[in-house]
Amino acid sequence: MSKILGISAYYHDSAAALVIDGEIIAAAQEERFTRKKQDHRFPSNASAYCLKEAKLSAKDLDYVVFYDRPLLKFERLLETYLRFAPKGISSFLQAMPIWIKNKLWIPQTIQKELGYDGEVLFCDHHESHAASAFFPSPYEEAGILTLDGVGEWTTTSISKGSKNNIDFLSEIKFPHSLGLLYSAFTYYTGFKVNSGEYKLMGLAPYGEAKYVKSIKDHIVDIKDDGSFRLNMDYFNYCVGFKMTNSKFDKLFGGPARKAESKLTQREMDLAKSIQVVTEEIMLKLARTTKKMTDTENLCLAGGVALNCVGNGKIINEKIFKNVWIQPASGDAGGALGAALAIHYHFEKNARTLLAKNEDNKKNTRDFQKGSYLGPAFTNEEIHSFLDKNKLPSTHHESEDELCEKVADLLGKEKVVGWFHGRMEFGPRALGARSILGDARSQSMQKNLNVAIKFRESFRPFAPSVAADRAHEYFQFPEGQESPYMLVTTPVREDIRIPMTEEQKKLFGIDKLNIPRSTLPAITHIDYSARLQTVNKIDNPRYYKLLDKFHQKTNFAIFVNTSFNVRGEPIVCTPEDAYKCFMRTNMDYLVLENFILDKKSQPTFNETINWKEEFALD
Repeated sequence: MSKILGISAYYHDSAAALVIDGEIIAAAQEERFTRKKQDHRFPSNASAYCLKEAKLSAKDLDYVVFYDRPLLKFERLLETYLRFAPKGISSFLQAMPIWIKNKLWIPQTIQKELGYDGEVLFCDHHESHAASAFFPSPYEEAGILTLDGVGEWTTTSISKGSKNNIDFLSEIKFPHSLGLLYSAFTYYTGFKVNSGEYKLMGLAPYGEAKYVKSIKDHIVDIKDDGSFRLNMDYFNYCVGFKMTNSKFDKLFGGPARKAESKLTQREMDLAKSIQVVTEEIMLKLARTTKKMTDTENLCLAGGVALNCVGNGKIINEKIFKNVWIQPASGDAGGALGAALAIHYHFEKNARTLLAKNEDNKKNTRDFQKGSYLGPAFTNEEIHSFLDKNKLPSTHHESEDELCEKVADLLGKEKVVGWFHGRMEFGPRALGARSILGDARSQSMQKNLNVAIKFRESFRPFAPSVAADRAHEYFQFPEGQESPYMLVTTPVREDIRIPMTEEQKKLFGIDKLNIPRSTLPAITHIDYSARLQTVNKIDNPRYYKLLDKFHQKTNFAIFVNTSFNVRGEPIVCTPEDAYKCFMRTNMDYLVLENFILDKKSQPTFNETINWKEEFALD
């Protein structure tokens, strides 16, 4: 029985994942423990958690594997600087210390940080992405498309997975990168690279695709097969600290928007335009993947695979019969992919799909376990925490009683922090660390953005919906699932609210407060939603809550947003959840079987030290 720990670190969103005999045992991002968003440092806490979850020490591991090859990445860095020299000398000098101190000494760092004296292995970056996409999927055979910023040299890859093997068929190399192209527009519109891309995607429906021609005429040359080349005359990321340069500014009518300054119609139109271009490339690459692999299944990973609008377009085009997307598609998922790659590629273990179900039909469940792969906390631990800090709560022994009470609260438009079971792996809250609200409420979207999340008002919210009822609200095929909130789909015509002629004349952010459906809190201005379907297998308590809500309201759907505020990671421990609860205008907090009413809580004391309560190392 092989025990493999995968590690990703030193770029952004570092993580650790433990695979034992091919089974995913645990996985978590370092940020959840350090409370530093997108923490890039070595994942000491995440690694300690994974080992603790399996009751192992580092000495019990057969292998530790790093998710890319630092020497090849260093080679790319040096070649790029030499190519553009003497430009970029200042960024080169700034980059060197961290390489010399950390990135070139990965085996030694792993051995020191973990107390591990065994063999350290390495995977290619896109091999890690591809493995994270294919091996947890329910498919025996699939085409695999990976798209991100850059690994060592590769930025895009097409491969074919079959049984326990992945064959790479085609790739696009740095500096030509769809991820970096999208990040350039993220930067230019005033958002933070590597974390603001989803804001750009959310902003796109407010704009018009006015700049598509300029982008395709000057910025990116797209071929029929989806391959592309960027015109590097407009970019600065090879030599400097910025993504774009003055030529880019001139093309789009001025300098980049300053962070936190007012959004203008230009930013909205740019967001729409680059989204349209990105979708075109994704669709063409998907069609090429289909031609090259001749299979009915597609697996996606890499940071660009978090573009749920593009994913939805691929699914709606029906290029493939089935599509599975790794929920931790970014670099965090690379830790998981690297561990799985070693199990199947290096150790050459057989891969067995899940058994047939009781009806003798092929089971299509994946191996990701709903992505509930992080820490969980018992009711006993939570009771001790509440009792020690004299925090009033009500305890509900019965799960039915608990869900009944919370469904009542949601029906009264109360905002509820929901903390249950194992924490999610990946950037999406999936009903383990979530903030919930009534999707029918006219004021919920604004209330959540402004008073709870403290974030931009234009940002849409996603719904959780019972999987067997998703087709009642969305143009989503009955029987299909979207468990990881990675697909955007239109709401049904019969629940839409048509715009008046006057409303159609409005531009940009003026469209924000116009209700688009009978579920206004989750319907974006283009009549779309990024949905999460919930089933009884992956999260039975969360499904039961939806069922209770349906019994009371006739709607098996509510708002689900991540349990955090802007600039902070999703909560991990009950302490994190309580702090977030008290710092915001949430009404109630559910910690497993305990319900806390904000009105009953003592004055919040930031100086209380609760860290010893939930030590995970």
